[in-house]
Amino acid sequence: MMQGFGRLILVATALLGLAAGPGAAQALIEDRLVILTPIPREVADATAERFAEFMRRRFGNPLRPIIVSQGSPVAYARIIEWRGRPEADLLWAGEAELLDDLAERRHLVPQEVPEAVLREIPARIGEPRAIPLRDERGVWVGTALTAAGIVHHPRVVRRAGADPPVGWDDLLDCRLKGQIVQTTPDRSGSHHASLEVILQLRGWQKGWEWAQRVGANTGLFVTRSRDVPTFVARGEFGVGFGVLSYMAFQEVLAGYDLRFSSPPYAWISPAPTAVIAGARSPRAARAFLNYLLSDDGQRGLVSHGLFPILPRFRMEGPPGSAAEQAALFSGMRSFFDRPIKTIYDDDLAQRRYGDVNDVYRKLITERHPQLTRLHCP
Repeated sequence: MMQGFGRLILVATALLGLAAGPGAAQALIEDRLVILTPIPREVADATAERFAEFMRRRFGNPLRPIIVSQGSPVAYARIIEWRGRPEADLLWAGEAELLDDLAERRHLVPQEVPEAVLREIPARIGEPRAIPLRDERGVWVGTALTAAGIVHHPRVVRRAGADPPVGWDDLLDCRLKGQIVQTTPDRSGSHHASLEVILQLRGWQKGWEWAQRVGANTGLFVTRSRDVPTFVARGEFGVGFGVLSYMAFQEVLAGYDLRFSSPPYAWISPAPTAVIAGARSPRAARAFLNYLLSDDGQRGLVSHGLFPILPRFRMEGPPGSAAEQAALFSGMRSFFDRPIKTIYDDDLAQRRYGDVNDVYRKLITERHPQLTRLHCP
């Protein structure tokens, strides 16, 4: 623990120019940090509070983090609309291709994470098409790992007479008609990326055929991906699609009976994080990013069910701890313990991002009543 804290202190000292001591830190670092993130509030707020406490305890700095909850597609659009005069300082998590596009538009600036820390983060993970865990240009860097997949409520699924859904085609079971809840790809990065996995895995035509049949079984489209596991956990629907495992795990921590499956080739998010160009508090933003990659920051994320992006950490803790529960819920302790199947092409997803959203709206959202009559009548 001391070794991790020592490294974080050195990082913060170098970042903030603190050779003159705590007084210099207070003078140099900003006292307000606005974080734009799709990370659920129960995770984001707790992490921001731990960071603020560290800054107060070590440097005497009264920094006030402010969390602005936005789905990654909405956050992406807002950053573009700000035109270099942002109302937030840091974008924490989302789809990597959205951050790549923002970087190309010069809406993000270099993250300035020390090289020693970056070397600990593998460049890529998965096969046959590996996904990047950090940006080669040095603009964004991953901070944690989580997989998207399927959640289900065992009792509700049994009542429908269906088998527990563990694979993509299980969602096509007519016995689940009206039992699926999901959001739309223009509202959620995890949903958009999960849909892209299907399109890339099966091809454009067959992928959309699959998506339409899942749409026919859908009883509700919600505005946020975070709401999907909540509706399932409460037993209002049996199954949720495109859900990140740690978001579903928050419902488990709340005492609900919820199960999760991440089928082969499911999308994996490295929670890419970057400083927004023109930020009012760039030093505080970089300090927070470095905190996420510190020993203390990684352990904090593990306690919320997010897997560490530094391979030397694992999802483990005392019996009954949140970390142990998360390991059982997800069926693994580290993304680096075994081969991971990935097929996600960031470049392809970025090129057709808007097209996928448009096609989904025309084929599924606008035709939902027709789809429900066409499939599984």
